[in-house]
Amino acid sequence: MPGSEVFDRDALFSRLRRRPDVEAPNLVAVDAADRLILDEAAAALSAARPGTVAVIGDHYGALTLGAAAGHGATGIRVHQDPLTGELALAANAETTGLSDRYRPSALGEELLGGATVVLMQLPRSLSELTEIAEAIARYADPSVAVYAGGRDKHISTAMNDVLGRSFSAVRASLGRQKSRVLIASGPEAVTAPTYPVTDHLAELGLDVVSYGAAFAGAKLDIGTRYLLDFLPRVNPRARTAVDLGCGTGILAVSLAKLLPDVSVIATDQSSAAVASAAATARANGLDDRVSTLRDDAMSSLGTDSLDVVLCNPPFHVGAAVHTGGASKMFAEAGRVLRPGGELWTVYNSHLGYRGRLQRLVGPTDVVGRNPKFTVTRSVA
Repeated sequence: MPGSEVFDRDALFSRLRRRPDVEAPNLVAVDAADRLILDEAAAALSAARPGTVAVIGDHYGALTLGAAAGHGATGIRVHQDPLTGELALAANAETTGLSDRYRPSALGEELLGGATVVLMQLPRSLSELTEIAEAIARYADPSVAVYAGGRDKHISTAMNDVLGRSFSAVRASLGRQKSRVLIASGPEAVTAPTYPVTDHLAELGLDVVSYGAAFAGAKLDIGTRYLLDFLPRVNPRARTAVDLGCGTGILAVSLAKLLPDVSVIATDQSSAAVASAAATARANGLDDRVSTLRDDAMSSLGTDSLDVVLCNPPFHVGAAVHTGGASKMFAEAGRVLRPGGELWTVYNSHLGYRGRLQRLVGPTDVVGRNPKFTVTRSVA
């Protein structure tokens, strides 16, 4: 800890915000798992040499800034799959005067080379955890200790098994405030990484490539499957389109196959999704017309610049059920579409988004509905 000052972690954490991610009374910037991870790793953090601490999946900066301010850690390398997490950490680091203590890094040797301490918020998917665990085992120092925490309701025994395939020792901490930490050490040799994986979807005639954190993996999720039925009704004169929240890029590549004159941007805030979509476009020989962009809901795209937006929006923010992310997507679609441009959306029917789409984009018609999903066409 710097100097002889007493570190007030609660004071630091009270200054952290989620922006630009959705902010609401039931959505927090720091949770009990953040605190428990830092407490379990306290001795290791205090002993770590500069540049040997890595942080993965830090939601909004609590782990990174807690390690920096509470234990004097410097040269912290951080990987956050969502862009909103990166932006929130940068804003919170600026607010707390800790911007010089860390740097963003891609998952791999850049992040993990020589790391002796890894702090991590456990991801929800086992595929993402598998890719992360293999990367740590492959690149980190042999003495590395991994402190991977989360809320009890999101931790399963399968996570112990995943970590156990990459580390010789895995144990669980005592629980506290409905949170727990899995502590792994003794990295095993990784012969060949599991991810990315490629699957051929015969029904679409597509090869789909997926990194571990990409939504639905290399499979076709049922919402996207339903929206695909309506792609032949997209304006055939469209020349510019976006697959918003692209995942592995199935919608983007399918639209490019259908309309030979269209250029499609596959965009997502997830770095794994963007990498997956780029690989999917290459695998299908469409990387000349399907480009990728890691962005926060098309915020960097020009107003009135697009003919078509395709969107299968999430109905959650992190682990919390919340429709704020979808509203943000709809509002940006209304901004970027040219007058007369189309937004095609698929969503769980119980969410009743039609009124919101009419308000944020323009006149909206329900063009399809099955027992689970609704598909709408909104005209800007």
